[in-house]
Amino acid sequence: MGTVINDWSELAEKLDSEKAAGKKVVFTNGVFDILHAGHLRSLQSARALGDVLVVGINTDESVRNLKGQMRPIINQAERAEMLAGLSCVDYVSIFNDNTPTALISVVKPDIHCKGGDYRISDLPEASEVMKNGGEVVILPLLPGRSSTDIISKLKQIILLEGGK
Repeated sequence: MGTVINDWSELAEKLDSEKAAGKKVVFTNGVFDILHAGHLRSLQSARALGDVLVVGINTDESVRNLKGQMRPIINQAERAEMLAGLSCVDYVSIFNDNTPTALISVVKPDIHCKGGDYRISDLPEASEVMKNGGEVVILPLLPGRSSTDIISKLKQIILLEGGK
């Protein structure tokens, strides 16, 4: 079971200890609004690349900036708790920017993973990862699995059932 650590200096200390013990640190990030199988498989794949998986999640405020005023569906504390409860996740930390660059500068991961809907050239944080000697890895997506798809399906159901 993972740990939610929002004090970045505490997180840095823990990760320094992990690295001193010879462990490879992997980082990934996202909104993780409605946890689904695509998230789980991506997190498991990221964890398989190293020894310690750190997951950064956007604050509710940054989610609204990125996805609109109706998001997130699940608040940041609950999203962090759900992720920390997964056996493949070691640490979860919340960041308030549109990109995880500042958190990455603290984590200094050996590997930064993103889903296949991104290209390395699209990631503003990629230069921060590489500046610290890390590598960026794009993981394959599980087709048809996204929070946006789930929300769209729920809207269709509500519209259909609203007429009954």
